[in-house]
Amino acid sequence: MIAELLGMDSFQVVKWQSHKEILMISQKLIMKTRIFQPTEGGIWGWGDNSFGQLGLNDRDNRSSPVQLGELTTWNDIVCSGNYTLAIKSDGTLWSWGYNTYGQLGLGDINHRSSPVQVGSLTDWDKLGSCAAIKTDGTLWAWGQNNYGQLGLGDTNHRSSPVQVGALTDWTKIYCIWHTVALKDDNTLWSWGYNNHGQLGLGDTNYRSSPVQVGTLTTWIDITCGYYHTAALKSDGSLWVWGDNYYGQLGQENQTSYSSPVQVGALTNWEKINCGYSHTMAIKSDGTLWGIGRNNYGQLAQENQIDYSSPVQVGSSTNWEKVECLPDSTLAIKTDGTLWSWGYNNHGQLGLGDTNHRSSPVQVGSLTDWFKLSYSSSRHIFAFKP
Repeated sequence: MIAELLGMDSFQVVKWQSHKEILMISQKLIMKTRIFQPTEGGIWGWGDNSFGQLGLNDRDNRSSPVQLGELTTWNDIVCSGNYTLAIKSDGTLWSWGYNTYGQLGLGDINHRSSPVQVGSLTDWDKLGSCAAIKTDGTLWAWGQNNYGQLGLGDTNHRSSPVQVGALTDWTKIYCIWHTVALKDDNTLWSWGYNNHGQLGLGDTNYRSSPVQVGTLTTWIDITCGYYHTAALKSDGSLWVWGDNYYGQLGQENQTSYSSPVQVGALTNWEKINCGYSHTMAIKSDGTLWGIGRNNYGQLAQENQIDYSSPVQVGSSTNWEKVECLPDSTLAIKTDGTLWSWGYNNHGQLGLGDTNHRSSPVQVGSLTDWFKLSYSSSRHIFAFKP
């Protein structure tokens, strides 16, 4: 079993000879076995709850993780502007929180402080903050649409899911004021707000329907901040575009770009996420790096200095997942521990107080956290088995 996990034959395993080799093998085993972590679980939320976005049937903020109900069948969840969307393992879609523009998808504009099912369908698969992909690869959108971010060819808000075009090959989506998405051929598409060129289309014109970014078929991951976008290619290179006022594009300047530009020349980037004006990324060696605005310590450099090129967070090499709130950061290590830093006015760091932090602090002492919700808001959820 050990040999199989490590990609070795039995003879190689028997030949371990030094403490250093054993330590290396141990670390590799931890990394390998974490691959088989759960895909669903219970969800725990904290932070801003002014519109009931934590789903706890009240509007009290929480500064420590609180479980939402007792279900352990939640599969995907996103937190956006004071509301939450979630999918269960049975393919049903649920929503709660702020709903002025119909962003809960419930056919009205009433706020909710506990989960309510969106329709009765059981084929929802992946979420963005204003859209979702079904198991058949179709893309559906609803909610606020003043910049055309729903991709429906207009700027009318929607209070129920509406299909975006007729294609069945969408695989991933991120939305804030603008939307970026991937298709199964690894092409990249964007639409919505574009005041800083965050659509990557070489201009600053808004779009109300999907437009392809270039012609490449090598994009494998995407994320967006409020006015900038980041993406990974299959060769491990990191690309960025849009607003760069705080250096969040990692170009060692403050120049905005309306087309993708590479961050350095490295090809070992594995995971990315963007906050309001900062970008975080994990390399294949398990190190964590930050770029951009750092006014509340969201880059974990123990200062409030902005950085226009990547800076490493400490010296740890066991970071596994990272998620940026507007001006805070949370991350999970390979040992299942959860860490947070940055802005904390609503208790969104989960540390039991509202003090900002400029370096990573562990959230509690548990070691079974395995996934974080996407969040462009000041509340967040995390998964445990």
